[in-house]
Amino acid sequence: RLFSAAEKIGIKIPYSVEELNEVQKDIFIKNQLDEGYLRPIVFLGSESLGIRATELSVNVAVAAWEWPSYMSPEAKKNGISVIKSSYEQYSNPLHSGYKIIGTYINSTMALHEALARGADEALLLDKNGYISEGSGENIFIVKANKISTPKTDHCLNGITRQSVIKIAEDFGIEVTEKDITYDELVSSDEVFFTGTAVEITPISKVDGILIGSGSIGPITEKLQTTYGDIVSGKNSLYKNWLSVVSD
Repeated sequence: RLFSAAEKIGIKIPYSVEELNEVQKDIFIKNQLDEGYLRPIVFLGSESLGIRATELSVNVAVAAWEWPSYMSPEAKKNGISVIKSSYEQYSNPLHSGYKIIGTYINSTMALHEALARGADEALLLDKNGYISEGSGENIFIVKANKISTPKTDHCLNGITRQSVIKIAEDFGIEVTEKDITYDELVSSDEVFFTGTAVEITPISKVDGILIGSGSIGPITEKLQTTYGDIVSGKNSLYKNWLSVVSD
């Protein structure tokens, strides 16, 4: 996805996918991480000022953090509180398939607003008033043992989102991508976020409205446990999703 996004905005990354993957493994080892978060970024040089960027150098960096989880164990078990943001999700055809920093300003403002109001996260709607996503997460709802998630017209088609859809379908759980209204979301049996950092995190309250039992639901828990086993190398059925790191 990084390479696709760069190509979409006219940036040629001066490394191959394989080379960058090896660099990321090396950085993980050199930082002596057991569990961590890696973020490769591509950015243009400072050779000139302005928006004429065709002659600027292309730089690549990889950041590494010791990061067992973005959310606390309590949040992963009991869920988090979310509020509907006054900020609309960024409406841009680049947003769905590509992760580009310039599209994140609304998400940043929405999260700051949510935190200032005492919530853990923000819920952004799209320009048509349907549920879009969190500030940096995709969102799913569960109703009558069926899963729904917003179409990717106005949200990022996240890697974890795609993974969760695959896992759910492998369990025989029906997954529908559709427009979801706010009323439909708050009346769901379960709601959860997905993302590289949050992994699978249940949402217990939306604008003070209790979702289901107010803690993690059975389908969310099943997906969360399975996903955790996959990313920690404990589920061989999905081993092709992983890269082995060894020094």
